[in-house]
Amino acid sequence: MRRPAVAFARLACVTALAVVATGCGIRTTSVPVDAGHAPSRMPCEVSPEKDVITSRNPGVPVRVYLVCASGLVPVERAAQIPDGKTLDSRLRIGQGLLDELQAQPSSTERNAGFTTSVRGPLLVSGPREGDPAGTLRLSRQPEDLPPTGLAQIVCTFAESEATNGKVVLGGPGDYPVRGYTCDTRTKNHPDETAPTRAASVSPSGTPSASPSSS
Repeated sequence: MRRPAVAFARLACVTALAVVATGCGIRTTSVPVDAGHAPSRMPCEVSPEKDVITSRNPGVPVRVYLVCASGLVPVERAAQIPDGKTLDSRLRIGQGLLDELQAQPSSTERNAGFTTSVRGPLLVSGPREGDPAGTLRLSRQPEDLPPTGLAQIVCTFAESEATNGKVVLGGPGDYPVRGYTCDTRTKNHPDETAPTRAASVSPSGTPSASPSSS
């Protein structure tokens, strides 16, 4: 007569343990749960005086955008570029910035979490006949570059004397050149395609951007 009572007591214990386990957050399912990426502990910050202008690293201070914690963060560098706004100087500035973006981050930058997605060799040249004034043509089609690398180039050029604040890029092919913008979303999500606008020539002869039809 006591066996049913014992069985009932055991069943009650098992039920109670299941309730406790559920209350403690223990899942009874074997399906894995995606908790997302762990927060980055990289500082994403480099002290300017450590890596920019020194007697061993002379040059003009410039700002380039590198990748850190899945976003674009500006870093101060020293580049061998000229002063001035002539076409030749703009091309030399653009190439100097490209060289900095293609260079591997220094040990200090790596320790701070910086990387680059710009892969060389990558060269810059001036506009062709019919291109908007201020156009820069790369040795590879911009749309063929990794989105993050293209975002680095666009944001770096946008804040430099290589452009007038409007980034109009083309490649070696016959595809139309396009205007690119560097906004907050570009910096926060560089892995997405950089915002583009169809480039046109304004009456003043400077590049302007109109909404793209694509």
